[in-house]
Amino acid sequence: MNRTALTHLNSEGEARMVDVGSKEPTHRLAVARSEILMKSETFELLKSGGLQKGDAFTVAKIAGILAAKKTSDLIPLCHSLPIEHMAVRFKERAARDGFTVEAEVSTTAKTGVEMEALTAAAVAALTLYDMAKGYDPGIVITDLRLIKKTGGKTGYDQSGNHHSE
Repeated sequence: MNRTALTHLNSEGEARMVDVGSKEPTHRLAVARSEILMKSETFELLKSGGLQKGDAFTVAKIAGILAAKKTSDLIPLCHSLPIEHMAVRFKERAARDGFTVEAEVSTTAKTGVEMEALTAAAVAALTLYDMAKGYDPGIVITDLRLIKKTGGKTGYDQSGNHHSE
């Protein structure tokens, strides 16, 4: 397949859902990350669980999981996929100015779960923002990106390189 071709467009340039009917199901995994940056006071409040709204990380984790499950409802040309595993993790940034949000999704299907992982990482970060915006309306969500993709004909790693599987 020509990697420069836009698969969601037909020969007339109209939007379409990609036909995956003839593909064989394979185990597929995708990992996506986003960053959420904030004031040090907000970082400490989140880290200590001191928000009045409650446990922000548990709420954000659940929101990320739900978002992955609903991705095909949000992004019009995504296939609905049976998610077999989903995890959302949070890691403190070394500068102690925020958190890295990582979402990992896997399935056995005819198409990949990149969009589900990206959606989960975005929505989990948005949920942290929602939980803490009263303390710090200047929170920034940044660097949403695919870190890893396996399964299917090609893979992808955080160096940005595509490779055959």
